This record gives sequence, C-alpha cells and structure tokens, in this order.
Amino acid sequence: MSAPPPEHLAESRSAALFARAQKVMPGGNSRITIFFPPFPPYAVRGSGCRITDVDGVERIDFVNNYSSLIHGHCPPSVVSAVQHQVEQLFAVGLPTEAEIELAELLCARIGSVDQIRFANSGTEAVMFAIKAARAFTGRTKIAKIEGAFHGSYDPSEISLASEPGNWGPVDRPASVPLCHGTPVSMLEEVIVIPQNDVETARRRLREHVDSLAGVLIDPLPSRLCYAAPSPEFLTMLREETQQSGALLIFDEVYSFRLGYGGAQGDLGITPDITALGKIIGGGLPVGAVGGSAEVMAVFTSDGGTPRLVHGGTYNANPVTMSAGLAAMRMLTPANFEQLNKLGIRLREGMREVLSRLDVPGTVRGQGSLTSLRFSTSTADTYRDIVTDGADMHLADRIHRALLENGVLCTQTMLFILSTPMDEAIIDDTLDRFEMAVRTARERTS
Repeated sequence: MSAPPPEHLAESRSAALFARAQKVMPGGNSRITIFFPPFPPYAVRGSGCRITDVDGVERIDFVNNYSSLIHGHCPPSVVSAVQHQVEQLFAVGLPTEAEIELAELLCARIGSVDQIRFANSGTEAVMFAIKAARAFTGRTKIAKIEGAFHGSYDPSEISLASEPGNWGPVDRPASVPLCHGTPVSMLEEVIVIPQNDVETARRRLREHVDSLAGVLIDPLPSRLCYAAPSPEFLTMLREETQQSGALLIFDEVYSFRLGYGGAQGDLGITPDITALGKIIGGGLPVGAVGGSAEVMAVFTSDGGTPRLVHGGTYNANPVTMSAGLAAMRMLTPANFEQLNKLGIRLREGMREVLSRLDVPGTVRGQGSLTSLRFSTSTADTYRDIVTDGADMHLADRIHRALLENGVLCTQTMLFILSTPMDEAIIDDTLDRFEMAVRTARERTS
C-alpha cells in the first residue's frame, strides 16, 4: 500500500494516534528523534528490511532504530532466542550465563577490551565510561569534540548544539550547555575541541593536563554528518592522553557496526575505554562499557566499596543478553563485506542522481552508514555544518517525498543499512530516491 497523499494525511490512523499521544506525553512522544511534522507514521510490524505502519503502508527501513537493528526487523534466530529466554526468565536479581557468553564474545572481538560491564543504553555506556575515567585517574575534566553527540548526560551534551552567537573563538571553543538548568560547574569540567584541528586540540588538552581525566570521541560522528576524525587527529589524541595519563574513550555505540571488531579494529588506534550499545543488544535496550583489566578494576570491590559503584535493575537482563548473543553470533566478517559493498553502491548511486538532476549535495559515509546533505560544501567540522548554507527546506521536502515513496530514513537524511538488504533493494531505493528528489523540487512547502 502506498502512503496517503499530503491532502489526506489528517485522515490517517497515525494522525489520530499522534493526537492521542499529545494528550498524555509532552510533545506526543518519549524521544525527540522520532518526531517530524506534521506527525510520524506509527509502526505496527517489521520484517527484514521493511516496516509497516498502522495505515498499512510498507516502507524500506533505512533508520533501523537509529542503527541498532543491523539485522533488520525480527530475524528468526533472535526471535527464537528471545522466545526461549522469556519462557525461562524475564528478569532476575541474580547473574545468568547469557551475560558471561555475550561478554566473552565481545572481549574476543575487541582488541582493547579485556573486561566489560553491561548497562541499558548508549547514554549509560558513555556515562559510565566518563565516570570510569574519572575514577581511574582521580581527575575530573573531560574533553569532547564540538558538535558530537554522545547521549543524554550533562558532560557529553556540552556544545552539542552551540551557535555562532555563543560558541566562542574557533581556537578556543566555549562550553555551551544543551539544556536549560545545566549547572555552570559542569561547563567548567568539559573542554571542547574542534575535530581534526590537530594543533588547536593539542594546545587545549595541554592547558588542562593536570586535571584531564579523559578524551571522548566517536570514530564516525552522526551529528557531524559522518565526517570522520583524521588519522593524524586520532594519533595526536592517543599520544597526548598517554603522555598526560588521561584515558582515551571511544564511543562506539554507533560506530561498532563499521567492522567485525568495531571501528577501532581498522583504525590502528587502541582506546583505554570503549562505550557500546545498539547492535550488541539484538534490538533490545542495551549499553556496555569495556576496557583493559587495569582500567575496569575501578568497578571491583575487593571487599570494600568500589572506586566506581555501578548498579542497575536491568543491567545484563537475560532477555537482552540472549538477543544480543544471537545477533552478534550472526554478524560475520562476510556480513560486513556485503554491507560495505551495498553502502558504496548507495552512496555512488545518490551522487549520480544528484549530479544528473543538477541538485547540489554532498554524500558521504562509511560501511553501512550514509549521510546526505544538500550543500556544495563538504562541511568537515561542526561549524562548517552550521554555516554551510545547506538547503534544509529541500531536505524536509525530500524526506516527506521519500516517506510517500516507501522509504524511511532519518529526518537528518541518514541512511542506515541492514543485512537483509541486497543490491536489488539498493537499486529500488535509488529509483525511489530519484522520484522523491523530482517531487520535492516541484513543491514549495
């Protein structure tokens, strides 16, 4: 079934559900990332790489729950693992073997991780990675990249959405709060550095060498439209943290889907702490923080109070552990090779469509992750992205046209692949993408 035309949107069941939702939830939702005007389609079921909404409209899913569903929707082996587990045990105030098995698998795949602990979200994973760096070093300050997203935690939110009026000089970025009510004292604990400006970042880190607990970085930041940190920049961060005694923290909640051992497996840079989430839960809520045995010792008690107390009612929930184990066992090097090929095919196809239709745009990404931005600038830094003059109105119209043409991507024009996809799906998507671009150019609102 095709999506309803714009003039009939108000008659849809999704519209009615959104009206109900607004009465009982602020904004009508529980996460800001799923809303777009006038209302989002409400999902009812998914299979493989397709999702169906309450109006019966089926779409190819390039959101994949913001990258957490690397095998798409309801893969049989994961469904079977979950069904078996829920017949045995939902949740329990005791450990289970599934927790050990998933920890063993992840430690075996990630060279920098000797030990790991589980949480319930990527936000929690990054939060405890930061707390672990503080507990290990006895210091308090964290450095992070300007504009990079690391979840909903005061330190990691700093300068996520700063603007020209408050972001300060380029060689000394200001620490800008995201949310009203962020303590001023928190701003003083976060050092903001520009990505890929090696010398500015080096100087900023050295200014705080005695108080710096860790440097937090995402190997492929989504909010920076997949502008990757350069090898020179990463090498500098590794050198500076080693010399200062601070810890290098990789946020691989998102980028772990780039390779069998995560992004770090191909970068040649070994972090001290890694935050994980999304794909390691097999579609269920999950987070994890891992690192060397020396660093992870902050979580141990040795008969007393640990340097870092870490609890959580649903940490290592057996259903999540079983789903994650099934999903990760399915995820082979061959899967990554295929996803990489499909990602290249999608990106090259999008560039060809934009060129043929004479639409200014930049397409980039790695592996299963693709970003589309309607600007002629490559926008390699956060400030470039904010000021590059990208046509956001065109992006909104294309996003809506894609929805009407059976393609679900993020409103920020991210396209995230899953293993059920093949070349035919990509080629079909490119045809629909071309139709959407043509439709969007004809519309003025």
